[in-house]
Amino acid sequence: MLAPIAAAIIFVAMFVLIVTDKIERHIVTLGCGLLTLVAVFIIIRGFDFTAIWETLSLKSFSELSFWWADPNVTHEGGHGGIDWATILFIAGMMVMVEGMAKSGFFRWLCMLLAKWVNYKSVPLFITFMVMSAALAMFIDSITVILFLAAITIELARLLKFNPVPMIISEIFCANLGGSATMCGDPPNIIIGSALGYSFTDFLTNTGLIAGISLIAVVLYFYLANRKTLKEADMVEKDLSVMPTPASAIVNMKDFIISICIFLLAVVLLVTHAQTGLSVATIGVGIAIITIIAAGKDLPHILKGVDYKTLLFFVGLFIVVGGLEQTGVLKIIADFIASISGGNLMIMCAIIIWFSAVASAFVDNIPFAATMVPIIMSLAGADGTLLATLAWSLALGTDIGGCATPIGASANVVGTSVAAKNGYMIGWGKFCKQSVPATIIVLTISTLIIFLRYC
Repeated sequence: MLAPIAAAIIFVAMFVLIVTDKIERHIVTLGCGLLTLVAVFIIIRGFDFTAIWETLSLKSFSELSFWWADPNVTHEGGHGGIDWATILFIAGMMVMVEGMAKSGFFRWLCMLLAKWVNYKSVPLFITFMVMSAALAMFIDSITVILFLAAITIELARLLKFNPVPMIISEIFCANLGGSATMCGDPPNIIIGSALGYSFTDFLTNTGLIAGISLIAVVLYFYLANRKTLKEADMVEKDLSVMPTPASAIVNMKDFIISICIFLLAVVLLVTHAQTGLSVATIGVGIAIITIIAAGKDLPHILKGVDYKTLLFFVGLFIVVGGLEQTGVLKIIADFIASISGGNLMIMCAIIIWFSAVASAFVDNIPFAATMVPIIMSLAGADGTLLATLAWSLALGTDIGGCATPIGASANVVGTSVAAKNGYMIGWGKFCKQSVPATIIVLTISTLIIFLRYC
């Protein structure tokens, strides 16, 4: 009984330390992960090397299914411990995105769209929301907001408008777009990799809901900011000083190569259920191609990779593995099953709204990693039930994280970029716009889940 209590205490302590943000989060998760291995598995459970081995999950590298799974064989999915497939995929995408950023792709795209709408506030506002959602379907939402917020601030200074409403709407749409696909948001990567779902599985389930929700969200943000947008169009502007899209391209050759690599990544992700290539293989392959194409820019690209986030994942998975090995997650799953009475609608509602509320106040990445084994336990051998709970979890964590400045990593990045440029976005200002939008999308998601699956 002592081992589950110790594992739970370490987990809660990790969450508290992450939320307080006094210590860098990768140090928190690695420290708590090491404490789990030593205190729970070695000291309390008396050198339980089997649990340690399963939690570290190093054997997965030697398994053929880790790199390639026969598309004609049903993939069971699900394993405890460190999800190396998720880590390798995210690492590969980070390398690819660094190559794209170095070539000027993101800046070029933003400037091109701004020019197409003739720098008018309302079309610019709507276009950037849609672009944020579209890019986040294929590129990590953190990266999308990192570049989009910076470009928005640059345009705001040139066009003399307040960028804060646009940044908040872009952050929300990036999280919403990320919920549409497996590779769009880290929680989806965790869910898809652990449960064996493909890019197409997400696109045809959460993607449909995200698409419908995007229409409602764009309308909501426009109505909430229409007065500010109209005032911005009344200000005198000198469009002659606007940088041309072509000026954003650093090197045409690198620019074309980076677009080709990105399109290859999209094709591989869309077809990986047919080819059998795992997300780990795709991530490693794309990284290798980017590295080969980088040439003299390789040191700059490798330096730009967010290694701290990768280490954060390693420690996180170890701590969650401790909860799984000691039976804590099974206890939570049994509790959810008991209060729902086995009713699928109640179970889905609990997963969506509980995930959303929790993700609004704690980073949705560790929450998703914690919940995956729980929904697996709830579903048992019922694959259809597992899929329904997986879509509920993905939507709950992705959308719930939109509500507050700390709910998702993209939120933290976007508000930080704004603050560095003199535009402070406090809790009040952020939540005033994001909380109603979050409730709207969660309500739409719940209704569609009920109508389509229950």
